[in-house]
Amino acid sequence: MLTAQILQNHPDFLKTLKHHFLDDRRKNALLKFQELGFPRKKDEEYKYTNLTEITEKEYNFFPSEEHSVTKEMLDELHLGEENFDYIVFINGVLHKELSKISIENVELLSLRHALNSENHRLVFQQYFNTIAAPDLAFTNLNMAYCRHGFFLKVPKNVVIEKPIHVFYLSQGQKENTFYNTRNLLIVEEGAKVEVIESHHNYDESFVFTNSVTEIFAQQNATADWHKLQNDSDTSYLVDHTFAAQERDSRATVNTFSFGGKLVRNNLDFIHNGENINSFMNGITIIGGKQLVDHHTAVHHNQPNCESYQNYKGIFNDQSRGVFNGKVFVDKIAQKTNAYQQNNNVLLDEGATIDTKPQLEIYADDVKCSHGCTVGQLNDEALFYLRARGISKKEAQALLLYAFASDAMENIDIEPLKLKVSRLLTEKLGVDMEI
Repeated sequence: MLTAQILQNHPDFLKTLKHHFLDDRRKNALLKFQELGFPRKKDEEYKYTNLTEITEKEYNFFPSEEHSVTKEMLDELHLGEENFDYIVFINGVLHKELSKISIENVELLSLRHALNSENHRLVFQQYFNTIAAPDLAFTNLNMAYCRHGFFLKVPKNVVIEKPIHVFYLSQGQKENTFYNTRNLLIVEEGAKVEVIESHHNYDESFVFTNSVTEIFAQQNATADWHKLQNDSDTSYLVDHTFAAQERDSRATVNTFSFGGKLVRNNLDFIHNGENINSFMNGITIIGGKQLVDHHTAVHHNQPNCESYQNYKGIFNDQSRGVFNGKVFVDKIAQKTNAYQQNNNVLLDEGATIDTKPQLEIYADDVKCSHGCTVGQLNDEALFYLRARGISKKEAQALLLYAFASDAMENIDIEPLKLKVSRLLTEKLGVDMEI
């Protein structure tokens, strides 16, 4: 049903664009998507994630730009930050009147504006869609349909002190709505930036977001991207993030998944130089019939690099989790240090987790480790806390908070760390002072 809509609506979508230099690439991407089709459970990468619920619905490809989002509604989504910059997209469109942008000496635009600008044509030819995997259905679908999103280029040696929060909101849509969000972040040599991304659906109708992010961290650059996923049960999100790193760079992607009916996070780090550090951390706490699927991959292509993956999952009711982490070490990537860990707690008999950490190593002088655990809370620890007058619910929450908290250790944005901590206690159903 959705596939037919995708093929039928594409000519009308191309007519809505002001730029046409990508038309041929868009058409080729659509042909590739048609050839691949949506992944099914027989595909190894999706054997635990059934997309039928998404693909059998009909969607509006041209959302109404009208909305009734107020400043008060936005205030509820903020992290309590006073000095952050933030960019607000509503129904795909950037709203400057609801945004706050104070940073200077950078190129910060909506993707739509950048695509329409002759001044940015060379940048797009050099970077755009160059590291997004060309053999995936969702990345080709995004290439065929993307026009809205976030574009930022940080020049050489520029340090952006304030984090930038990017909000994607959907509101006022009477039908199920389909968004293809695209983010492009270029951090030049010696530069530094931190970005927070969150999606929110205010409607009772369903939203399906197919998001692709490309991050380029050049020599000695620092790029941190934090994904805060706390959406409604009428939201589907399939996210692909690709990070290409050059020598001496540091890149981090933290993924905090607290809501959404079906969330699939695909993360690829590509090492193109020596002395690179990559960090991937995740906290998932869901309930009901929600599903969160994390697929990660680190491509160690050069020697003397390090990568760290630490994912924690807490699953209530009939919720389902998936973790598939991969580390590839090329034969020339000697002195690689790769760490990968996935730990999970199942709170109810109906909750499940499928976890599969993997190493594929072709070098002989490396230090690589991986592991996973699945279990319940420790009865002795619960007894210890309850014997000291703590209720069972609060004792469980304390243990679960301690279990998940080490995945927040490398967050250096205090309001974000506090927000994640509060969401943890909220999802655990207790009122604890953080």
